[in-house]
Amino acid sequence: MQVAENFSLKNYNTFGVDVMARKFISVHSTDELRDVLQQAYASEIFVLGGGSNMLLTKDIDKTVVHIGLKGIELISESRDEVVLKVGAGENWHQFVLYCIEKGYGGLENLSLIPGNVGTAPVQNIGAYGVELKDSFESCEAMRIQTLEIDNFSAEQCEFGYRNSVFKNKLKGEYIITSVNFRLSKKDHQLSTSYGAIQAELDKHNIEKPTIKNVSDAVISIRQQKLPDPRELGNSGSFFKNPVIKETEFKKLQKQFPEMPFYALHANQIKIPAGWLIDQAGLKGYRQGDAGVHKNQALVLVNYGNATGQEILALSKEIQNKIYKKYGIQLEPEVNVI
Repeated sequence: MQVAENFSLKNYNTFGVDVMARKFISVHSTDELRDVLQQAYASEIFVLGGGSNMLLTKDIDKTVVHIGLKGIELISESRDEVVLKVGAGENWHQFVLYCIEKGYGGLENLSLIPGNVGTAPVQNIGAYGVELKDSFESCEAMRIQTLEIDNFSAEQCEFGYRNSVFKNKLKGEYIITSVNFRLSKKDHQLSTSYGAIQAELDKHNIEKPTIKNVSDAVISIRQQKLPDPRELGNSGSFFKNPVIKETEFKKLQKQFPEMPFYALHANQIKIPAGWLIDQAGLKGYRQGDAGVHKNQALVLVNYGNATGQEILALSKEIQNKIYKKYGIQLEPEVNVI
């Protein structure tokens, strides 16, 4: 267990924002986590995972509990699939690569997403037509008030688009300690139609792709578009892709016939937020050290010394301009703290 006071969180959030934690504790087992929670009221702790889906706008005047629980365990195996139990502190991308190496399919489209395994269900992370819920079996989470560990099925997690029960009615009540994934061993159901995956495969003359081929294609696409947080502070996609009613979209389509879209169920249409921001002339836009990435308008970046407040102000400026032009209200995908 690592303990420190007046601790900088600059290296613990992918935006690289330099805010201070009154106290910092990194735990590496459920027993250590339980010990820490026994000594602090729920209102006095701030839970930190990979720091990849948050924007810190101020110092944290609480005890920051960093979840460092590691381990990958084979729970069950059949001819066709496996179930793996993964510690919340495992790096997400490294876990995906582990699965690729073992020949386990289901997570290849989620390659190179920053963050840790434990925070992935909270956000129901997704990319290129695949979401975490598609391979999610269950998770274990410690209830902060009682220190008991409860098991949550996919149904109990109430997964939605970048959403789960842990972001809503159970927000702040649980800390996820491990996640179980059900993955295929053969006859993998590949998803290559979303985004530029198929084009990337075609470029390399790959007609019968493997899960590694798909993973490599996703990594290549993401590296071309998205900055490495270790080199340029960012939290991946800052905004959710807006979902609007089909009737509203048809009105917009008359004015903007080139607008790309994805038809969903229940007469709803998803529009790429990055396209909206790009078409509003904001790709590459910069205010001091806070900016919109030059290659991907959906990504806000810290060019060095931007504060969380400056990045937040930039995001609000973008929201205002998109609403003024399209009548669409963008919602942040990241958690603003």
